[in-house]
Amino acid sequence: MPPAPELISPRSARVSAARRLARRNFRGKDRLFLAEGPQAVREAAAHRTDGVPVLVELFATVEAADRYADIVGAARDAGARVHLASEEVIADISTTVTPQGLVGVCRFLDTPFADVLAARPRLVAVLANVRDPGNAGTVLRCADAAGAEAVVLTDASVDLYNPKAVRASVGSLFHLPVAVGVPVEHAVRGLRDAGVRILAADGAGDHDLDQELDKGAMGGPTAWLFGNEAWGLPEETRALTDAVVRVPIHGRAESLNLATAAAVCLYASARAQRASGGCRSVTES
Repeated sequence: MPPAPELISPRSARVSAARRLARRNFRGKDRLFLAEGPQAVREAAAHRTDGVPVLVELFATVEAADRYADIVGAARDAGARVHLASEEVIADISTTVTPQGLVGVCRFLDTPFADVLAARPRLVAVLANVRDPGNAGTVLRCADAAGAEAVVLTDASVDLYNPKAVRASVGSLFHLPVAVGVPVEHAVRGLRDAGVRILAADGAGDHDLDQELDKGAMGGPTAWLFGNEAWGLPEETRALTDAVVRVPIHGRAESLNLATAAAVCLYASARAQRASGGCRSVTES
């Protein structure tokens, strides 16, 4: 006979403490955030920051604990407190319409910007004034897939730990350094001083991405600035960069959305850097 859930009331203190992490002010106060679903929890259970496990608590339905026994075991191995909870409790904590039965509570894991610079990154995504959490998480996922060494969220961008951003990253939040709250001028200055070329992605850019690739101008260390979903990058931010680059539209589409444009730009840089022997490949061991 399967074990009965120990947490059955959404009003319990443990559940209330987890539920409040859906709000930014409580996340900042507690320096904790929610990771929902098997993929995010699996990555959280495996991640350490300075040797300290990120996952501190896991809520699971009895069914999910049985289905994902390996994840629950990894959570326990990481020292996380594991609670079997009723479906009502999981639904109360979760921020999704259809919860998957696992909700983890994790420590903040952002990286100081100085540490990003000290690692001498060759490919960086900078989110300047990106307000949609789904876009932020998707760009982070694209950066991870392209082999970028870091992501930077400026002080005008969305909260990295917004539940929608965490979900959209599909675990990539736990894979690469992310610096948050960095003023865009400071980000540009620091990256440039570290030898990184600063490119702005903008549909009205003076430089064409294909032409930049054909000229062999994309092989060096590069940071891409991605702006607001509605109005892009302001002129004062564009003026900080080394070039403003547009993704060519060969068909009849009016434009590309932010995440798609970011994927194209990051992969263009990654391919050029691999060709010049400089960029790590996530497929190599």
